[in-house]
Formats: sequence, structure tokens, C-alpha cells
Amino acid sequence: MRAAVEERYGDRAQVSESFGETTVDVAPADWLDLLTFARDGLGCAFFDWLTGVDDPPGAFLVVAHLFDPVRHAHLLARTRVPREAPVLASATGVYRGADWHERETFEMFGVIFEGHPNLRPLLLPDGFEGHPLRKEFVLASRVAKPWPGAKEPGESGQGSPSRRKTLPPGVPADWGPQAGMPPPARGPRAVRRPDAPGGPPATPAGPEEGKDAHG
Repeated sequence: MRAAVEERYGDRAQVSESFGETTVDVAPADWLDLLTFARDGLGCAFFDWLTGVDDPPGAFLVVAHLFDPVRHAHLLARTRVPREAPVLASATGVYRGADWHERETFEMFGVIFEGHPNLRPLLLPDGFEGHPLRKEFVLASRVAKPWPGAKEPGESGQGSPSRRKTLPPGVPADWGPQAGMPPPARGPRAVRRPDAPGGPPATPAGPEEGKDAHG
């Protein structure tokens, strides 16, 4: 697979192999040609997935994983689009399965796929602003609520953390020992009768134990 790609693209492609997978990086102008060549020339008839990667400072990486089911060969096709104009030709004309993958990449990263038949949000609600998988996107929950791992459970920020300041959800407030109170006294321990089912065998009575109340 590597030799065929290098023969076709020469210096226009960067090819590497790792763990039985071939990775090919091309310019956006060669994106559709690479996908078409992978399908028709390399036997990658199975389209697995497509996604984006925020690659600062100035680009987004678009990655597609393709598979040859005959030779069990994997191909990662990659290209970079500029951050100021993240536009790339749609792969839906080569692999129809790229439809929803491009829609998700569009809403999460803001990459515009030209020629897509229905490029609209896939997962986010109507009216959502921004692209949540971009690195500069600020998660509102992190601004409004402190990170829960900043302190140990029960730690107040002054002095050492208490061993038990809060109770888990659903546990009654009077559950467990109270602060400053001694532990409850233990009641008499139940003793199983020797003649009870599963009880210990009876032991012969001693000289004193065998006497009745009258001696």
C-alpha cells in the first residue's frame, strides 16, 4: 500500500507505517483524489470513520479511517485545513457513509465540507452557538461550578479535612455514630442451644453443673 501511494503522489504525500497501519498526509487539493484512489486503487472499500482534530495554532486536521477487507489493511487519510478558512471538499461522493461524520465534524469543529448534500448540525440543539470541540471553546459548566477534584471530600479549605463532614446522597442525617458520643454498648451475645439444629455438640456437665437446685 505504501509503495502504491508513493508512486502516485511522490512528494505531494507524506507516508508512514505503524502497527500495521498506513498513514497518508496530503494537501486539501488532493483529498478527494486520495480517497478515490484508496477505494478504487488500494481496495479500501470500507469507510470506517471521519473526524476532526484541533491542531493549533493555525489548522484543523481532518482524518478518515479506511479499510481493505480483503487484505485486512488499514489506511489513515489525513489533511490539514487552515483555521481562518476551514473548508474541505466533501467525501460523500466517494464514500456515502461519510455523510453523518462530516456533519458531526462540521458542528464540533466548524469545518465546512463543500458539496455535502445536507450540512446541518447532527447532535447539538437548535440555536447552539460555537463549536464545542475547539480548544478555545469555554465550557460554561467549568466557569460556573468549581472543579470537584480541587479539594478532598469534606475539606473546607481551612485546617485539615474532617474525616466525616458530609454524608453521601440518600443517607439519613442521624446515621452512624455522632461526634463526641461513645459507641453504643453491645447487647448480650446470643448463644446457640446445643440441641438446636446445627448447634455445637453437648458437652458432659461437670461435677458442680450436674447438681440441681436442691443439691
